Amino acid sequence: MPAVPEATRTQFASIARISGPLVINFLAVAGMNLADVTMSGRLGADALAAVAVGSSTWMLAFSACLGLLMALSPIIARLYGAGEVHKIGRYARHGMYIGLGLGALIFVFGRPFAETLLTVIGIDPEFRPLAIEYVRALLFGAPGILMFIALRFTTEGIGFTRPVMFTSVFSLICNVFLNYTLMFGHFGAPAMGVEGCAYASAITMWLVMFALATYISLSPKLKPLMVFSRIGQFRPALFKEIFTLGVPVSIMITAEVGLFSVISIMVGTRGVDITAAHQIALSYASTMFMVPLALASATTVQIGHMLGAGRQADARTAGFAGITLCALFMAISSLVLLVFRDQIIKFYTDDPIVTGIALSLLLVAAIFQIADGVQISAAAALRAYKDTRIPMAINVFSFWVVAFPLAFLATVTFQLPANRIWAAFIAGLTVAAVLLTWRFNRLSRIDERS
Repeated sequence: MPAVPEATRTQFASIARISGPLVINFLAVAGMNLADVTMSGRLGADALAAVAVGSSTWMLAFSACLGLLMALSPIIARLYGAGEVHKIGRYARHGMYIGLGLGALIFVFGRPFAETLLTVIGIDPEFRPLAIEYVRALLFGAPGILMFIALRFTTEGIGFTRPVMFTSVFSLICNVFLNYTLMFGHFGAPAMGVEGCAYASAITMWLVMFALATYISLSPKLKPLMVFSRIGQFRPALFKEIFTLGVPVSIMITAEVGLFSVISIMVGTRGVDITAAHQIALSYASTMFMVPLALASATTVQIGHMLGAGRQADARTAGFAGITLCALFMAISSLVLLVFRDQIIKFYTDDPIVTGIALSLLLVAAIFQIADGVQISAAAALRAYKDTRIPMAINVFSFWVVAFPLAFLATVTFQLPANRIWAAFIAGLTVAAVLLTWRFNRLSRIDERS
């Protein structure tokens, strides 16, 4: 086996250092989803299905806003790499303004939209009212979580990811405690069931924002950024820069997350059992996806630092190092999934019908995980180069021209088994992985030679 070049080992180490706290962050986020799924499962299959459909509906809006705010990470990483630290605070503030505005719009217009959407597409009436109730309550947290995201990308952009780790662990603890309190009626609170689960998440979204804001205000390392020093000042040029870079990223992220969300919603028309099994399999796949997501975020930051410092060759090496790390982890995850599928499902449910469906879905998940890791890391590498329009087109093509028609045919037209529906994920993710990696290879080679 050939030795790994020193430059590549250096990039591996840097990406691992940045991503370590982010892995814990994303696992904490996944833990919140896991807590919602497992605790709602104790209320019955209809509650589990309602949380599945309701959270998928919320993710459509959240992913669009998340993609827009992702523009902050490469912008701030490049400024930090170039030594222009004094400019970072103003981008962080404008990111918070955007997050607050978008969150307010989601809160106002998202509630009636969710009810109309779930009714029009024909979600099973057995649990549709619960799903609508869940979304209505959850949207209270939208402004808080989006302002948190802006602050998170600020600390992430300079490569200081420990604050995100601490606040995310705090949010997991809060969410589990509030779920226990509000869902089941402990400590004198009323037993609110699915609605309590949503309120627990919404309250947690605000708490985690205030926690990170406090950390940034008090930390000696982050005080020089002056994030909160000039609140209220607006620079139209900064809004334009963030939107110009972020809108294509938003469309790109929404294309992928939207596919998963729309398929989850369509599956909800097929009944409680298949919806519950879909949510179980998706919950596990999403949990494992948190590690390559952290590695991909670290890859964006590392490449941004290299480009800001004018080190184009190292930036290319960092990109391929990040893609390789993501692919390796997902290969290991797929192997674990193949060996321990039965034990994984027993953690969620003992229902024999739901278990049988979930087993077939996890087999499909084991197949598409490697492609999923490659495509998310290649897209992250391209964001560091501020290359967003062509990756946007690639994602829209992969997920909505290739994958969605296959999923629609399997789900609605031919009413095929659940594992045939999930085969659409394999097609879309594989096409995206190949095209995005090709794009990064071409772009980074041109940039290195320029």
